[in-house]
Amino acid sequence: MISVAIIFDHFGPYHVARLQAASAGCDLLAIEVTGRSAVYPWEKDSTAGTFRRVTLVEPAAGGGASRSELVRHLERALEQFKPGVVVIPGWASPAAWAATHWCMRRRVPMVCMSESTEWDEPRRGGKEWIKKKLVGLFSSALVGGKRHGDYLTQLGMPAERIFLGYDAVDNRYFSDKAEEIRAHGDEVRRQYGLPSDYFLASARFVEKKNLPRLLEAYALYRTLGDAVPWSLVLLGDGALRSALESQVAALGLCDHVTMPGFRQYPDLPAYYAVAGAFIHPSTVEPWGLVVNEAMASGLPVLVSNRCGCAPELVSEGVNGFTFDPLNVKEIAQKMLQISASGFPRTAFGEKSREIAAQWGPERFARGLSQAIEAALAGPPAPSTWVEHALLWMLMHR
Repeated sequence: MISVAIIFDHFGPYHVARLQAASAGCDLLAIEVTGRSAVYPWEKDSTAGTFRRVTLVEPAAGGGASRSELVRHLERALEQFKPGVVVIPGWASPAAWAATHWCMRRRVPMVCMSESTEWDEPRRGGKEWIKKKLVGLFSSALVGGKRHGDYLTQLGMPAERIFLGYDAVDNRYFSDKAEEIRAHGDEVRRQYGLPSDYFLASARFVEKKNLPRLLEAYALYRTLGDAVPWSLVLLGDGALRSALESQVAALGLCDHVTMPGFRQYPDLPAYYAVAGAFIHPSTVEPWGLVVNEAMASGLPVLVSNRCGCAPELVSEGVNGFTFDPLNVKEIAQKMLQISASGFPRTAFGEKSREIAAQWGPERFARGLSQAIEAALAGPPAPSTWVEHALLWMLMHR
């Protein structure tokens, strides 16, 4: 059985589900760069699995290890495990550079995991040249969907060496929990302080999540149609919280918008289970795992067409709709459509669950296995002094 080392910046709940599935097909060492996420305040996930795991920087250290210490810890883990393939998260972090440099020196094949698209941010010539040099060192890739694969081909990765399935959550967890909770819907609403009918959004309160425009659209939605409008629940937290609270007050929405804050993984199914529909309005979103969670929970979805997951997860008029995240009127009209009396939300939710089931941990494991096979089919990608110098510069800048 091939030995595989896979690296993630932090193990969130969805990472553990992916790793558990992947470990069925290989001898797996999961390397966590830091025990605390720099983005989400997740509680540490200590779930036992059928894979080995190591954390390079524990939370007690505050994530404050120097770059040289991080490189040393990572190289020690790889030297001890001696993997036949290393799976690396992209090309833009110290851990990715260190792992790539180690593999180059040891002639170990590398698989790149990526969910970057061409339009995530402005693309500039010098930076793209560096990316092409780094991508050229990988033997294969595992990506979220077509948009991510297209960008990698632009960076020089042959299309036949790119495989899908990177973005996955534990579908069964959300599906089973949602069904269990819905049987006690009224009780759950009282327990969590939730309204009877509502749109759910779950996101960090940062600019690219487009929540101010969602609030504008929601205010407009409430003026449309004759039926009693739904409420809106914004799950999450972040730097824009006070600005969003002020906007809610200015729009006269205090009685209709609930902002429960950030919630840990075990609480999430309750919010999904008793919602009417899920909405994700981001202007920039490499994928959008919350859409997977909502769909696995059986919700119809409204998803920005800028989200990387939209082509794979949203079937127009079947399980939901996409929209232009800059168009307030369009967002409001989609909200009105999906909340209308007589709209087939149950059928849409069932179709969501069917689609999400195709993009779960098993899909991650299959795509990873295909990428590993492709990486082992030939010698490691060639490198020159240019790539060695580039990586040395990145690691020591």
